[in-house]
Amino acid sequence: MQTQEVINIYMEANPNPNSMKFVANIMLLPAGESLDFPDAESAKHAPLAKKLFELPFVDRVFYMSNFVTITKPEDKEWVEIQNEIKSLIKTHLESGEPVLLPEALQEEEEVEKSPYDEKIMMILDEYIKPAVEGDGGAITFHSFKDGVVKVILQGACSGCPSSTVTLKAGIENLLQRMMPEVKKVEAINM
Repeated sequence: MQTQEVINIYMEANPNPNSMKFVANIMLLPAGESLDFPDAESAKHAPLAKKLFELPFVDRVFYMSNFVTITKPEDKEWVEIQNEIKSLIKTHLESGEPVLLPEALQEEEEVEKSPYDEKIMMILDEYIKPAVEGDGGAITFHSFKDGVVKVILQGACSGCPSSTVTLKAGIENLLQRMMPEVKKVEAINM
């Protein structure tokens, strides 16, 4: 008889009042990987996210490491919906169904990076990503041109009221101190 692993899920609030981090005691994705599902259509290769989008109060789903960040509409309170979300995630993980289908992890084409790009990515990886991930989100380097760094904010960071402050006061200041070539940091929507 095969023993089924007991899945534990706990919740963590983050700076975005409309998102909640649901943390599992198992890895959902390899370390450093993340996937953002801004709508149900984008979740076609992600069975868990697809199920979550069937709930009328799930606006966005984000996977990383051992957690799922859910974004809800402003007119719902977490106390009304958190147990249903937590139960759905736990049931799905205990069923043994995949979190992702193999098609979801198609490798993106590798674009050649300049020395500036590489330095910006190193700074983001070392100084910024750990804090952002701790809050249930992710930041990804997009591009650097004419002194402007463009980044993609995902998970709890997407639509967070404090993301503009984080972007300007935190990320932009740090990058400008470490790289005088950086004049401005902008978030782009994907």
